[in-house]
Amino acid sequence: MEKARDFAYMRAMQTASAPLMPIPGHIDPVPVPRAFKPRADGRIDLLGLSKADLRMALETAQLEPKQAKLRAKQLWHWIYNRGVTDFSLMTDISKSMQPWLEQRFTISRPQVIEAQVSTDGTRKWLLRSDDGQDYEMVFIPDADRGTLCVSSQVGCTLNCRFCHTGTMRLVRNLEPGEIVGQVMLARDALGEWPSQPEGRMLTNIVMMGMGEPLYNFENVRDALKIVMDGDGLALSKRRITLSTSGVVPMMARAGEEIGVNLAVSLHAVTKEVRDEIVPLNRKFGIEELLQACADYPGANNARRITFEYVMLRDKNDSDADARELVRLIKKYKLPAKVNLIPFNPWPGAPYECSTPERIRAFQEIVFGAGISAPARTPRGRDIDAACGQLKTASEKKSRAELDRLAEEKQAALG
Repeated sequence: MEKARDFAYMRAMQTASAPLMPIPGHIDPVPVPRAFKPRADGRIDLLGLSKADLRMALETAQLEPKQAKLRAKQLWHWIYNRGVTDFSLMTDISKSMQPWLEQRFTISRPQVIEAQVSTDGTRKWLLRSDDGQDYEMVFIPDADRGTLCVSSQVGCTLNCRFCHTGTMRLVRNLEPGEIVGQVMLARDALGEWPSQPEGRMLTNIVMMGMGEPLYNFENVRDALKIVMDGDGLALSKRRITLSTSGVVPMMARAGEEIGVNLAVSLHAVTKEVRDEIVPLNRKFGIEELLQACADYPGANNARRITFEYVMLRDKNDSDADARELVRLIKKYKLPAKVNLIPFNPWPGAPYECSTPERIRAFQEIVFGAGISAPARTPRGRDIDAACGQLKTASEKKSRAELDRLAEEKQAALG
């Protein structure tokens, strides 16, 4: 039996890039070793590892397979249900095993560089990764819910004209542990351990922070699977919303492999205007985007697609724009609601917010067609935590400066 196990382990080592191998009958799948990237201190960070990878990390550290299976289950509970980061506090793990774990592994949190609280209770954290990259997350409390706005990238590649984050360059994707770490840090700050389904302040997650989630699909998917796991953080997929600017080829896959609610940053109803304010539209146009929404797995009247629509004065806020929005939603038979977002200003922004009267007129046309169209109340504006304002201290060029630099570069090229 030992020889058979050794042979299976050697075979697994030879196919390290393959997924878990399902074996018929009552034998556990053979775990396939993978390369775990150690931190500067040589330890492996367990935060963000799947259950299978957590077990494999222990086996890679030469823990016997049966022990690894048991310890992985215990560690999962302590990390995601109890929020514990210190192995010595894990009371069902033996005293002799705790230092062994401490030498080889760590359970991290993002480094907090700055934490701000708005006059309306909104909280914003500036976080720093191990490699010195900065990103932000925001918690928005309401009377009956609390929403955490999570970042998926350091910076953003989309360059949407109305968005402050869009003035940053894309530095890199966030890893699963860095995405999950934002949820863990929020739970720490709110004192919401052990994890429980009822009575908690953090009830919802929106992937609407820095970055385009569907350009970091695998890491976002893997992180959200951990967040939704019933043995740990246990947030229902119905309480998680992924927002995309319209990365059409990845939308169906997001519905199938993650299955959370979908929000689409629409912001305009004509090619000319959307090309300007959401440049991704030049690659995936409005009609193609709306067809992908119509095909999104699981979308129905109980799980409507949310269209985000930032209100820009004299740009996309006319009665004609509102009527065209209604026509498009009805044409594609979309189970939809529209979030009207007053534009949140930032230094150097090329737009102004629509007037309250204009927003109401736009809203009435959409409402009149039987489509929900709430106007979002701006939150956290005084700490630059509102929608479209997220931008770390590591990059402070205004849109005007960026446009000027681009023009100079173009002129230099002739």
